[in-house]
Amino acid sequence: LPAFGANVGVRRAVKLAELDLRAESLRESAHVVRGMDDARLLLAADYAQRAGLYDRAINTAERTTGQHDFGLRYLTPYAEQFAAAAREQDLDRSLLFGVARQESRFISDIVSSAGASGLMQLMPATARWVAKQLNEPSFQQAKIVDPTLNTRFGAFYFRYWLDRLDRMPALAAAAYNAGPGRAQAWRGSTALEGAIWVETIPFNETRDYVKKVLANTMYYAQLLGEPHVPLTVRLSTITPRNGGPTVAAKAD
Repeated sequence: LPAFGANVGVRRAVKLAELDLRAESLRESAHVVRGMDDARLLLAADYAQRAGLYDRAINTAERTTGQHDFGLRYLTPYAEQFAAAAREQDLDRSLLFGVARQESRFISDIVSSAGASGLMQLMPATARWVAKQLNEPSFQQAKIVDPTLNTRFGAFYFRYWLDRLDRMPALAAAAYNAGPGRAQAWRGSTALEGAIWVETIPFNETRDYVKKVLANTMYYAQLLGEPHVPLTVRLSTITPRNGGPTVAAKAD
């Protein structure tokens, strides 16, 4: 690792990240790993993890074709914060890690072009609403990138809609990405097996998001030693908006 870290391109990528020049750092990192074999890619991913460049670590580990390290592909930084948020909202840690991996790749201070902030990518209006629900009158928007606060607020927001969407994780994930109004509108007049329902989501981004969040959750559950929950159970059956005929999900 010390020899790898001495590489001029690696040092440049790390320094650009320290200067908050994220796009430039990403380009430099992509240049560094271009053409590497699996062993070198995993070395680069391990170095990025140690440097706190979690997005680079994950993306680099995902490039391998024959030799894989799922511990690097599915990192668990900020473990204490995620564990505390999961306990408070009675959620699986794997689910919160699955959302954050998809939302931010664990870059705690990232802000999207739309204005969503932090590990769980919370919009300002959402953060203010959650602060009100949690009776946090001293909340300041500038603090939302704090990992403890962000994971706590994100877990509350996910759990809030999970409860109001009949405890269906696929539907709650769709609501987290595209808004609860759209998620509700996408429930049909008859129930659908979850795997089929996901394919009916009309937004490409949300359809891909729900699939990846649930896939992430499955991997994290295994890595964290959580009890096995079949994917068919997590997908469940998406019931109609206002009641109506239902169909049973296929057996796992």
